[in-house]
Amino acid sequence: MSDTPGKQQNTAAFYGQAVASFAVAMAATAIGIYQLSADAWVRAFLAIAVLYLVTSAFTLSKVIRDRQEGAGVAPSYAPYEKR
Repeated sequence: MSDTPGKQQNTAAFYGQAVASFAVAMAATAIGIYQLSADAWVRAFLAIAVLYLVTSAFTLSKVIRDRQEGAGVAPSYAPYEKR
């Protein structure tokens, strides 16, 4: 048996669920903003805020993923490790 961990792959079902969940959340938010009884500029501001939040979330998840991939398997910080 090998002790070398392989790269984990997500299943197609997990990927599909994540994409569907994202699509439903974005659609529900867009419908909610569209149906909001407010001036057009308020709805536009909320729509831009949602788009900014989504792009920031994608960027944050990419940064976290890149940091974890760069760290390798073992954590770079182990405060309770005996020397």
